[in-house]
Amino acid sequence: MRPRSNTLFHFTKSEVILFDILANGFWPRYCLEDIEWQGFKDLEFVAFPMVCFCDIPLARISDHVGFYGSYGLGLTKEWAEKNNLNPLMYASAGSGLSSCVSQIMINTLGKEEAGSQAIKEVRYLIAHTKPTVGRMMVDGQPVEKEFYQESEWRYVPIHENVKTHLRQDAFDDKESLTEEHEKTKEHASLKFLPSDVAYVFVPKDSDIPNIINFMQDKLDHYPNADLKVLYSRVISLESINRDI
Repeated sequence: MRPRSNTLFHFTKSEVILFDILANGFWPRYCLEDIEWQGFKDLEFVAFPMVCFCDIPLARISDHVGFYGSYGLGLTKEWAEKNNLNPLMYASAGSGLSSCVSQIMINTLGKEEAGSQAIKEVRYLIAHTKPTVGRMMVDGQPVEKEFYQESEWRYVPIHENVKTHLRQDAFDDKESLTEEHEKTKEHASLKFLPSDVAYVFVPKDSDIPNIINFMQDKLDHYPNADLKVLYSRVISLESINRDI
């Protein structure tokens, strides 16, 4: 079995969200990241704008789907590289790399010169770094997760109208967070073409007609030949599990 897939996968729990992605592209959202592992005492989580993918082989995808959802897309790595996606850098607890990341964070996160190019570049680097094992927020509660097993790739937008990060108090302010998300949607949505899609996942065989109908009704601005190829990419996890 290949240790990595040639395709990047993104899963969600909602058919509605999958439809929105197909129609409008991926919408980067601010996600809380655990930074306590880097030695912070007064600041546990910081939010970075991102869209997350993984390159786990399909034979190992069941646990990932069970956690993130059964609707999803698989995009080619050629598309990913053209759009500035990158695999994450993982740091094990107590390692020299972990110590280095900690010092970088301490020296830059709370600085007043936040608008400087150097600070922005450091924060972009930090947004692509995770511990091998740590915590993530699920429904407002921290959950332990073995991140290294996720083989995560990430799209972190760079735009003058998109903030590099939000502290947790700003993230918890729903009105402020909504405003920031509107900016990421307007300025940093991640687009793709039907030719970039390798898979469209739905939970069951019975879900396939609904998504085909959506494509026919809402994606008819694409050439008919492209749509026919996109239809062929639709597959159910139910059918995959029968053969893996």
